[in-house]
Amino acid sequence: MKSRLVLKNFMKTAPGSILLYVIVFGALSFSFIVIGVAGYAIGEHRAGAYRQNSELAFQIAEAGIEYYRWHLNHDPEDFQDGTGVAGPYVHEFKSGDEVIGYYSLNIIPPQATSSVTVVESTGWLASQPQSKRTIRVKLGSSSFTDLANYAFVGNTDIWVGNDTIINGRIHSNNGIRFDGVATAPVTSAVASYQCQPIHGEGCQNQTKPGIWGQGGPQSFWKFPVAAKDFSTIASDLANIKSLAQESGLYFSASGQQGWYLHFLTNGTFTAAKVTATDCYAGQDLDEEIDSWYCIDIKTTDTATTYIIPTSSYIFVEDTVFVDGVVKGRVTIGSGAEKSIIINDDLTYDAKDGTNAIGLIADQHVLLPHDSPEDLEVNAVIYAKNGAARRYYYAGDFKDSLLLYGSVISAGTWTWSWISNGGAVVSGYRSTTIIYDSNLTYNPPGGFSFGKVYTPLFWEEVR
Repeated sequence: MKSRLVLKNFMKTAPGSILLYVIVFGALSFSFIVIGVAGYAIGEHRAGAYRQNSELAFQIAEAGIEYYRWHLNHDPEDFQDGTGVAGPYVHEFKSGDEVIGYYSLNIIPPQATSSVTVVESTGWLASQPQSKRTIRVKLGSSSFTDLANYAFVGNTDIWVGNDTIINGRIHSNNGIRFDGVATAPVTSAVASYQCQPIHGEGCQNQTKPGIWGQGGPQSFWKFPVAAKDFSTIASDLANIKSLAQESGLYFSASGQQGWYLHFLTNGTFTAAKVTATDCYAGQDLDEEIDSWYCIDIKTTDTATTYIIPTSSYIFVEDTVFVDGVVKGRVTIGSGAEKSIIINDDLTYDAKDGTNAIGLIADQHVLLPHDSPEDLEVNAVIYAKNGAARRYYYAGDFKDSLLLYGSVISAGTWTWSWISNGGAVVSGYRSTTIIYDSNLTYNPPGGFSFGKVYTPLFWEEVR
C-alpha cells in the first residue's frame, strides 16, 4: 500500500517536473548553441581579419620590393637606401595620409663583377605587427650593353660553315653567310651586302641578302635589325689596367715572348715568362704568301703561383698565353697591340655561374698551331681591335672545338678554313658554340651592365 501511494503521488507530480526539466535544459542547450555559434562566428571573423591582414602585409612587402627596384634603376650603385649606413631600412606604408603599415628592407649587394642584388622585404600592418610576410627577390641588370645575350657578335662579314652548330643568338653588323645550324635567332644589321671572295664560292663581290646560305632553320633569320654599338662595351683596357694595378695583379712587359698563365683547380694560377716559341708557316686573311707565326710555347722560365685576386682583374703588358681550369672569376687584359693565345684547354671547375673568365685582347684572340685535336674553351672572348681566329696552316687539321661562353670579335672570325667547295682545308672540322646564360647577369669583370634592373628569382620566405 505504501509503495502504491508513492507511485500515485509521483504520477501526479511528474508531468510538471518533466516540463520544468525540459525548459531548464532546453534553455541551457540553446545558450550553449548560441555561445558556440557566436564563438565560431567571432573566430571566423578573427581568422578572416587575420588572413586579410596577412594578405595586406604581403602586398606591403611587395611594395618594398618595387620601391627598391625603382631605387636601383635610378641609382644602380646604391645598396644602402641612400643612407650610407648598413640596414635594415624601415619605410612607412600609407593609405592617403594614414600610415597603415611598414616594410623593412635587407639589401645584399652583388659580388664583384656581378649585377645580381638580393632584396628581402618584410611587410606588416601597424594594427597587427605579428602578421609579417617576407619576400626575397634577386634583381639583375643585363651586361655587355646587351651583347652578352649573344653566343657570337661580329662587326664584319661572317661565314658560319656547315660544320658549325651555334646554341645561342648570333649577330653581325654586316652580312652573314650561314651554312651551319642555329638554335636561336640569327640577325644582321644590313639588308644586303657585297660578299667577299674569302667567304667561298658565290661570293665574288656579289650582292647578297643580309643573311643567306644553306643553313638554318631560316625561320630564325632576321634582317635588317639595329646594329650593335661596339663602342658601348665598357671593357676599356686602360681602366682594367688601372684596376689591376690598384687591387688586382699587374704583369709588366716580359722582355721575352710574353707571359704564360696556367689556371689550377684550387683558385690559383701560375705565371711564367715565355722564353722561346715555335714558329710555323701560315697565312692570314688576304695573304697570298706564307708568314711565320710564333705563337706556340717552346720554353718558359720558372713559374710563380698566385691566388686569383678578389677584384678579379689581371693585366699583362704583353702577349698572353693562357690555359688550365678556372675556379673563381677573373678577367685578363692584354697590352697595347698585343694578343691573347689560348694555349690549350681552358675550362671551368664547374659550369654553374660561380666561375668565369674574360679574355680581352687589344688585338687578336688566337689558337696556336699545336692546339689540341679536341679543344674546349670556357670563356668570354673579346678581340677589341682584331679577331677571334686561327691562322691557315696548310694541311693542318683538327677534330672539334667546343666553346662555352660568348665571342665578341671586331674583325673576321674564323677557326676553320674552307675551300670554295665547302670542304675544311685547315683548322677545326667541327665547331660548337654554346652560349653561357650565366653571362647575362653575371659576367666577368670589365664588362658593362645595363641600367634597368629586372627580377630574376622570387620567393616568399617562411
